[in-house]
Amino acid sequence: MTLSSLNRHAVATLADVGIPKVQCLKKRLLAITPWVHFDLRQEKFWDQAADRLLEPWKDTGRKPDFVVDAIDNIDTKVALLKYCHDHTLPVISAMGAGCKSDPTRIIVGDIGTSTEDGLSRSTRRRLKLLGVTKGIPTVYSTEKTGEGKAELLPLPEDEFQKGQVGDLGVLPDFRVRILPVLGTMPAVFGYTVANHVILSISGTWQYNESMYDCRYRFANLRTGYPHDYLPAKGREKMYEGLLASVQGGEEKVLRYQTGGDPSISVGLKTPITTGDIAFLAEEIYRGRSVVTGLTTRLVLTRWRKPTAPILIKIGEGSDEQKSSNLKLSDLVLMTKEEGTRHDKLILRGDKQPEEVYDAETAAKVEAAQKEIALYEKYR
Repeated sequence: MTLSSLNRHAVATLADVGIPKVQCLKKRLLAITPWVHFDLRQEKFWDQAADRLLEPWKDTGRKPDFVVDAIDNIDTKVALLKYCHDHTLPVISAMGAGCKSDPTRIIVGDIGTSTEDGLSRSTRRRLKLLGVTKGIPTVYSTEKTGEGKAELLPLPEDEFQKGQVGDLGVLPDFRVRILPVLGTMPAVFGYTVANHVILSISGTWQYNESMYDCRYRFANLRTGYPHDYLPAKGREKMYEGLLASVQGGEEKVLRYQTGGDPSISVGLKTPITTGDIAFLAEEIYRGRSVVTGLTTRLVLTRWRKPTAPILIKIGEGSDEQKSSNLKLSDLVLMTKEEGTRHDKLILRGDKQPEEVYDAETAAKVEAAQKEIALYEKYR
C-alpha cells in the first residue's frame, strides 16, 4: 500500500502505508468476518503461473467460485481472462477508472460491448485476436472524454530523447505513467463488481449469448432480486457474413491467378477466424466502410491485388491441404457495392488503389494497416 494509492482504497488507513495490499485487505476482512480463511499470494499473475495460482484448494479440492480481475497491466489482464475463459472459470473484469468522474455511467456488459477507455479497448482487441469475442462480463464506464476532463497527454519529444520510456518501469512491460484517478470511482467499480459476484453466486445465473444479456434469478428468496443488465445487439451474424465474404474473395482471387479454373479453389481455407473478423470490423474500422463510412451491407476484401501466388499447398492427394496466404493487414472494410467496383478495377483490373481512391481514403487504410500490425503479433 502506497501513500499515492491511499485515496482510493476503502479498507486502508494511513497506518497501512508500506504494508502489502493483500495483507491489508486480510486484516480488514478478519475484523469483519473472523471465520473466513485466506490464501494470500503476493505475486504478479502471469500465464505460466496460472495453473498454480488458480488451482483448487488443497484442503477441499474446490475450484474458485469466482475470479475478480482488477489488474491494470494489459498483458497479465489478458492472460488471466483468457485462462478463465478457456477453463470455464466464472470471472468478471473491471476496466479503467482513470479519468472517469460520473458514477452513473458505470455499467456491466459483455467484453464485446465495452467502450470508451483505453484499458477496455486494448483488452478487447487482444482477446478478439485470441479468439475470445464474448462471454466475459465486464464493468466499464460509458463516459466520454471531453473538454476540461482529465486525460493522459502524449509525452513531449524531449522525453523520448532521454532514452527508452519502458526502462523507467519497475517490471518489464509495466506501466510507467498513471492516469489521474478520482478517489470515489474505483470504489464504485468495486461495488459493482461485488454486486455482480453476489448475484451470480447467490442466485441462478442465466447468460443469453445471442444478446449478451446477463440475467439473474434467486430461487431461495420469496421476492428475489431479478437483475437484467442492458442488452447489446449481437453481432455474430454480421461476423459470419464478413467471414463468408473473405472466403469468397480468396476463392475469386485464386481463380483469377489460375486462369479461371473453378476446381482449383475447392477446399481452399483462409487463415482468418471470427475473432479476427470482429477485431477488424469493430476495432479497426468501427463497423464502417473505409471508403464512404456507410454501415450496411459490408464486406471485407483485399486492398491490393496480390503480386505473387496466394495458394499454399501442403501434402498430396487425399491428404492435400490448400490455404491462402492472407494476412489481416491485407483486408479492408467496405460496402458490397464498393467491393464489387473494387474487385473489377483493382483485384481483376490493372489499377492501384491510389489511382481509384482519394488521398484521404488511402491514408486511412495505411493508418489502419499500421494499427493492425501492432496487434497481429498477438494472434
